[in-house]
Amino acid sequence: MKTLYKSISVAFVFIFTMSNAFAADVYLYVTRHGKTMFNTTHRVQGWSDTPLTKPGIEVAQQLGKGLKGTDFIAVYSSDLGRARQTARVILESKGDNVDIIEMEGLRETCFGLFEGDLDPNMWGPAAKHLGYVSDRELMNDFAAGKITIDKMMDALKAVEQSGDAESYQQVKNRMQESLTTIAKAAQEQGGGNVLIVSHGMAILAMINEMTDTPIKTQLGNASVTKIRYTDEGKFIVESIGDMSYIEKGK
Repeated sequence: MKTLYKSISVAFVFIFTMSNAFAADVYLYVTRHGKTMFNTTHRVQGWSDTPLTKPGIEVAQQLGKGLKGTDFIAVYSSDLGRARQTARVILESKGDNVDIIEMEGLRETCFGLFEGDLDPNMWGPAAKHLGYVSDRELMNDFAAGKITIDKMMDALKAVEQSGDAESYQQVKNRMQESLTTIAKAAQEQGGGNVLIVSHGMAILAMINEMTDTPIKTQLGNASVTKIRYTDEGKFIVESIGDMSYIEKGK
């Protein structure tokens, strides 16, 4: 009888331990890359790429310092240079030695022929397509919550003449697929924190339908959007564009 009881107890402990190992929450720290040359000169930067500026490196360093005490079981970045560089600076500043896994699916939106052009030369036609007089009026309505990111992205797709620009749905799908792959991999390790370095518009497209909080502003460089992935396979957006880690690291 004692042997039977012991066997049942051992089995119960094993099952309980295994269920906990695969039911732990995953916390995804999704950050936008640091400021780049094109950000500074107000040029369109999707799949095109420029390196971080001095302020871009500094803000990534501040984020790294602000994240000290947060242990990451994995680090991912898009395969674009500015995201990779940001991830590397964060880890160096934080004092961590973690391999960076690059994923094409975490790239910024592709803007086709608008790549490298001045921002107004892209947003101006998109604004007119949506019935606005100017891109400034469009951005004002975005800040007021009168127009959503999906409509703005699809307007860019509509006015880009080569057909290479991505739609909102395309970006959202690949970003969410990448996020799910990352979250499941972390959950299989028993859960924990994961750092992801991606891009402003792509992150907004990814979370747009995950949260009831209206998205009314662009994400700041090196801001953190924190997402919890539960054992039920649900994503819960806990914060958007949080700059407090940067302030902490100054």
